Amino acid sequence: MLQIGGVPGLPEIGAGTDLADAIAAACDAAGTPLTDGDVVVVTSKIVSKAEGRLIRLDQVSVGPAARQLAATNSKDPRLLELILRESRRIVRRRGSLLICETHHGFICANAGIDASNVPHGHVVLLPRDPDRSARRLQSAIAARVGGRIGVVITDTHGRPFRRAIINVAIGVAGFEPVVDHRGGHDREGRMLI
Repeated sequence: MLQIGGVPGLPEIGAGTDLADAIAAACDAAGTPLTDGDVVVVTSKIVSKAEGRLIRLDQVSVGPAARQLAATNSKDPRLLELILRESRRIVRRRGSLLICETHHGFICANAGIDASNVPHGHVVLLPRDPDRSARRLQSAIAARVGGRIGVVITDTHGRPFRRAIINVAIGVAGFEPVVDHRGGHDREGRMLI
């Protein structure tokens, strides 16, 4: 049977927080301890906060490329500097909106940099290596639980021409996240390629 539930009672996460311990403790306190076979879905924001990826904008030095971009964009030049640092390339610009390809290969607004639910004057960057972060978290939680645990790290992404966002798995550990149907057949007998 599949059961899905939130984890109430997580403390505010900061740099150096033992995220595995915080998640396991919150699950225990809620009366839903993690057990063998569970999959934990964690937002990239708390992973990033625990990994010290919360950045104070007043400590960002702005380079020439960000200054040039700021001349035609209404965003804070310090934020633009971070967007450029976190991007392989800018895929598209419309007004102040920047759609970027991150160094991870994700296509998202502002290179995944987010200012929501963080202190004023701060932004949070995506984890440097979400799969590695998921593996570390999975290993630590599995050791506490004494069984196999899956971990998914998610981030919210917008969709072109839609007025909504979706959660995207950006890091996974503890299970195969994709089922490959190539070579199989659909219900009409056609081979899937």
